[in-house]
Amino acid sequence: MNKDLLRNLLNNVKALEDAIRLVYHRPPQPTELFPYANYKMFARKYNEIAIQAHNELMGNVIFDIYDMDSFKHWADTVLPEQKVLFESVLGNVALLRSTLANAIDYQNEEVLNLKNFFVSNIRKATLKDPENEQYVQDTIEQLLIGKGFSKGIDYDREVGRIKISHKEYKPDFIFPKLGLAVEVKLCKTKIKSKVIVDEINADIRAYSKAYPFLLFILYDMGTIRDEDEYKNDLDNNQNIQLIIIKH
Repeated sequence: MNKDLLRNLLNNVKALEDAIRLVYHRPPQPTELFPYANYKMFARKYNEIAIQAHNELMGNVIFDIYDMDSFKHWADTVLPEQKVLFESVLGNVALLRSTLANAIDYQNEEVLNLKNFFVSNIRKATLKDPENEQYVQDTIEQLLIGKGFSKGIDYDREVGRIKISHKEYKPDFIFPKLGLAVEVKLCKTKIKSKVIVDEINADIRAYSKAYPFLLFILYDMGTIRDEDEYKNDLDNNQNIQLIIIKH
């Protein structure tokens, strides 16, 4: 199995899905009578990627392949027909993306890449002593923007509320395509360092219900001496990871 080829196919299908969703979710345009009329073009692009993926995965997966000759011209269809076909293509594209991601363990790799990116850059991008967690969050968002991430597509901030009993939890950042929630902590005192452990444990119980991967970023102003001892069971090197950024 050629993982480089599969990664390339995954990037292509992600771009295709973004384009389809952009059309699907945009507000109605007064001058646009047939917003789903390009279903045939998207189906053809999907076919090209799906056939390559099927061949590379040695037939171990089953993808729908559209018979393009059977597709009517958009002018010979009505809006409800176009919408059904459009949604069919979108569903198959999402399934293909998920299959390719699983085949190359994409999520694990990308979460690790993102973690390493934060480890390498957060301290360098922090230009003054952080006064609060929002400053660290803003720094992280600027790094994401500089990396080419788009808000609302690649990541989002302070959305995705989770309610546990009577309390609501809201991650600082989410990365929907990675199934990742990121929570930022700022530690200025030894007392706060102990409180953060309890906060992280509570966050894990809440966020694990909605996100398979959790990343905690703790910006430390010099209160934590032994990082390994502090992390203890908070960093399991699998789906829950904690990084400590020293000021």
